[in-house]
Amino acid sequence: QVQLVESGGGLVQPGGSLRLSCTASGIIFSSYSMSWYRQAPGEQRELVASIGSRGAEPTYYNYADGRFTISRDNAKNTVYLQIDSLKPEDTAVFYCKATHIVTMGDYWGQGTQVTVSS
Repeated sequence: QVQLVESGGGLVQPGGSLRLSCTASGIIFSSYSMSWYRQAPGEQRELVASIGSRGAEPTYYNYADGRFTISRDNAKNTVYLQIDSLKPEDTAVFYCKATHIVTMGDYWGQGTQVTVSS
């Protein structure tokens, strides 16, 4: 049984920080690149960041800026997304995805809600 479980979201004030976690089970974690997506209400899901299967090639996409950092700990089967200086517009559900480095098959987590509000 494959599971990706996100955690670490919640309600935070503007300017605060969160570290999102996604822990995988049922896969050989080191055979998967990992990525984080966000989906705001009424918007399409968009790719925020990705990281290679062994921590190489952290890559950031259009939404991400210097406030975002992706990392992973293969010993814990976990990928992280650190978000600093949170803005209200960051409010979204954040999802993690595991993509097999050979087959390109993937798995999705259920998402964790990030709400940035005073």
